[in-house]
Amino acid sequence: MRYAILVLIGLPGLGLFYFIFFPLTVYPVYFLLGLFYEITLVGSSIFTTNLRIDIIGPCIAGSAYSLLLILNLATPNIKINKRLKMIAISFLILLFLNIMRIFLLSILAMKNLVYFNLVHMLFWYVLSIVFVVAIWFFLVKRFKVKEIPFYSDLKTLHRLTKR
Repeated sequence: MRYAILVLIGLPGLGLFYFIFFPLTVYPVYFLLGLFYEITLVGSSIFTTNLRIDIIGPCIAGSAYSLLLILNLATPNIKINKRLKMIAISFLILLFLNIMRIFLLSILAMKNLVYFNLVHMLFWYVLSIVFVVAIWFFLVKRFKVKEIPFYSDLKTLHRLTKR
């Protein structure tokens, strides 16, 4: 059943994650920046007097949400209530971290710091992976998960085929 859900969610691709998390990311970033700067939001672009910040699809991190869901659903022997809590907590943590990431990068861009591109690439290539792994390890420890995604299922299938 877990894998059927993964397939059904995976059929439309990452579109579902972008549809859900786009407004949940853009509006809080706009709100936070509005506390410190005079800005305007047009679609997914935030305008200041001399800068346009485009929040595009990859900024939303749909693949990170997808990976967290895959890790969760590919792990056997988790009761449904615990599984739903784990998914909700992982998504909320990632959403918060992503909003903070975009907010901080936007401030760097507005301050016209020369390190913007370096920090942006560091976030993109390194910290996005660290975020997902750290969130998953936190959940495994917090909810005392003993199984390993995919591997535990394969081990069970192997044991059943030996009989």
